[in-house]
Order: sequence, then structure tokens, then C-alpha cells
Amino acid sequence: MSLFPCMKLRTLFQMTRRRFASGGDGIRLMVADRQVVGHGINGRPIYFDSPDCPFPAIRYREVTPELCALCEKELDDWKKLSLDEKKQLYRYSFCQTYAEFQHFTPEWKLCLGVALWLVSIGIAISISMKTVIYGKLPETFNEERQSAQLRRIIQLQMNPITGIASQWCYRENKWK
Repeated sequence: MSLFPCMKLRTLFQMTRRRFASGGDGIRLMVADRQVVGHGINGRPIYFDSPDCPFPAIRYREVTPELCALCEKELDDWKKLSLDEKKQLYRYSFCQTYAEFQHFTPEWKLCLGVALWLVSIGIAISISMKTVIYGKLPETFNEERQSAQLRRIIQLQMNPITGIASQWCYRENKWK
């Protein structure tokens, strides 16, 4: 027995397809009674203040009787509106002004402080590892030993095509 006996299967499928395409009930719950006024980002009716997308898809506040009266008054001449009414209309559509949401907050100080602490801890660890954990460098790092190794590589003609020995001229006994 069907859950919806009076509906045909096709109409039930169309309803569910439309519901999932519009984002489901979660989006409708987020919008609530706010007016959808645009496309928004990716077609989702979500509100947030951003300089990249200055016109959100929905209004910031829900519709109230006071706002309805103000919207009716808005349709007439704007010179008749007081400054407070214009501000109320703006706050009905937007949460913050450009100056408010682009203003720097003091959070950058905390981020910079934490970053500097982490850098200083990293430097302290590397210095302590170099002095305490690592010993002296091996003898092969001496200049005399390295020059002796280079002479030996040239005498044995190691990797004569692309290696260091390819840069040595064996007829004249000097570097090319």
C-alpha cells in the first residue's frame, strides 16, 4: 500500500526532485520569513557580508508589521523619509555597512603573536639540537679531504659524461 495513495508516482518523483534541487528543508529553515531578493552565491539563499558578493540573496531581518509599513512608505518619495527610517530600511536588508565589515579587528595581533612564538620555539629547538644532539662534523667535511676526494674522482674518471669528471680536461690537466 502506498504512502500517498492519491498521488501518482510521477508527481511524487517530481516533488522530491524539486525539493532536493532547491537544497532541501535545511535551506528553507535558514531563510525562515526573510525575503529572497537575489540569486546569491551558487544560487543558495544564504546571507553573509562580503565585499566579493555585496548583494546577498536574502534580507538580513525577517518581515515584521513595522517593516511592512516602512516598505510601503519607501515606495513613495525618499525625501519624505527621515534619516532614522532610511537607516532602519538599510538594517532590514544588511547587517553591517562596508566600513563595519571591512574594519580590522584586533585578532591579527593574537595571530601574529602566536606565529612569532612558534617561530622562536622552532629556532630554539634547532639551536639546541645543533649544540646538544649533533656532534662535530665528520673528517670528510675538511677542505683537505674534500680536495683529495675530488682528485680521486678525476683520476678514476667517475661518471665522465655528465659528472664532475666531464668538466676536467685530461690532456691539459685543468678545468674546462
